Amino acid sequence: MQLSDYIRLIVLAAIWGASFLFMRIAVPQFNAINTAFLRVFFGLIGLIGIFLILRMSFTFKGKLGSLLILGIINTGLPFLMYCFAANWLSVGYSSILNATTPLMGALIGFSFFNEKLSLRKCMGVFLGLVGIMIITTFGKIEESKYLIWGVISCLIATSCYGLSGFLTRKWISEEDDLDSTTIAFGSQIGAILFLIPFFIFSLTYDTKVNWLQADVWACVIAVGIICTALAYILYFQLITNIGPLRSLTVTFLIPPFAVMWGYFFLDEVISGEFIIGALIVCIAVWLIIKPNHHLLCKKKN
Repeated sequence: MQLSDYIRLIVLAAIWGASFLFMRIAVPQFNAINTAFLRVFFGLIGLIGIFLILRMSFTFKGKLGSLLILGIINTGLPFLMYCFAANWLSVGYSSILNATTPLMGALIGFSFFNEKLSLRKCMGVFLGLVGIMIITTFGKIEESKYLIWGVISCLIATSCYGLSGFLTRKWISEEDDLDSTTIAFGSQIGAILFLIPFFIFSLTYDTKVNWLQADVWACVIAVGIICTALAYILYFQLITNIGPLRSLTVTFLIPPFAVMWGYFFLDEVISGEFIIGALIVCIAVWLIIKPNHHLLCKKKN
């Protein structure tokens, strides 16, 4: 890895860590459904702007239907779940649960896609579940009633991320020659189409929302353009430069940044039990994404 790759990795972690902060601020004011839709909407606007500025051309090559479905699974539903979680969980809780994405991917791959689970990965899955149980069980007493719902929401989101990785591999082959930005663009369209009915329902029945809040709009626009559109570009550049496996290490870096943003801007404090659970989850994720030594030897040879 070059120095520029390390810088991209850290910047991406800081940006995605900030997304949990922005959602935590916006959701109580605009509600979860509106925030999720606006994030996807401004994400799409940002991608369109990038296409125009860079004068990029794209074609879906007959894969638009698949991309729309992927948009629901990989973007629309997870963003909605994270926004619901922001009602109940601190920035740190949501971010560390986001780190379970490789864990959920391993479970889904084993259950539905004939992926093998090595002993090391089984240990990772077990430790990950232990970490989640510690985080969930030892939350503050006054939060425990709602903590479980926030955890469930986050785990639904990470399950969607895990599933979408396998579906992308199955539906979008290398022969299709679709660049990552086009895939992201099609996915955002699918996410918007999925969230529009919820957004219309929310506008109709939730009339208490005060839309005249400049700071909340700033958070929504930032989470859409910076944490979605621009973050996609950084992430795809990392995948191109260092590969998808190493790019997943951003999962480890997001929680420290998220906790830091929550501490500085929202005065959030985390418990010792949370730290223990978070460390266990990080070890579990490392066990799951760590490449096999014998495979590395074969590549070198």
